[in-house]
Amino acid sequence: MRNEYLGFLSSFPLWEEESLFEIPLFDFEGISTIPPQLDEEKFGLHENEVLGKRIESFFDFYIKKSERYRTLVKNKQVFDNTVTIGELDFILFDQKENSVLHVEFVYKFYLYNCLVKNELNRWVGPNMNDTLINKIEKLKNKQFPLLYKDETREILDNLGIRRDSIQQKIAFMGCLFVPLSMQNLKVPYLNNNCIVGFWLKSESFVKEVYGAFQFFIPIKKDWIVNPKNCNDWLTYKKARQQIEIVLSKKRSPLVWMKISKTKYQRFFIVWW
Repeated sequence: MRNEYLGFLSSFPLWEEESLFEIPLFDFEGISTIPPQLDEEKFGLHENEVLGKRIESFFDFYIKKSERYRTLVKNKQVFDNTVTIGELDFILFDQKENSVLHVEFVYKFYLYNCLVKNELNRWVGPNMNDTLINKIEKLKNKQFPLLYKDETREILDNLGIRRDSIQQKIAFMGCLFVPLSMQNLKVPYLNNNCIVGFWLKSESFVKEVYGAFQFFIPIKKDWIVNPKNCNDWLTYKKARQQIEIVLSKKRSPLVWMKISKTKYQRFFIVWW
């Protein structure tokens, strides 16, 4: 748990200019990045909780440690009769600005696909079933408009909040992976501090290049963890066997590589 939370604390917002997607950015100012003593109970998580929910709980805990923000509502489902039409991630009170915020929190892993023409369309999920642009469109067209649905009014009324006084913000964090050939290059538009590794195809993961190193294939909930915290390393041969099993299911595994006692790398091997 501690290593996961430390991974979250070392993450960055995916972009820094509000004009990029014309969505106001959440201000992380005034929130401590010093990790406290942690245990499962503090997050209310179960061992099998999916990665997205785990990281959202880290953000919630992070906010609670802030001297600036106070949580009014989190993960509030909105219903049309008995049908769920959406969920408000967070409604916060910003004590510095004396304002109420509707904050949508997102944490994503994206790979840079050079074959796509439009620059921002190049960022795709490891399994090609998600893209940055699709997520932005969902935020703009579904998640943020939920605040203004008639069904949301009762929630706000119970809090004594006027809907027209709420400011909407995005807290969009993540990890970016570029092709191996782009490791030392900068990408446009997005925050290059988010680049944590590279990606390659299975046929490029050959013994002649990688055989001397050690590896580990983390389960998804551990993707956020820094590889230096791993103590259970595999040879190239054993890692390759595990990787092939994942690839056969059309899933792209994240791989940690130990180069030396102090140097580690992380990369995806894609099935596509």
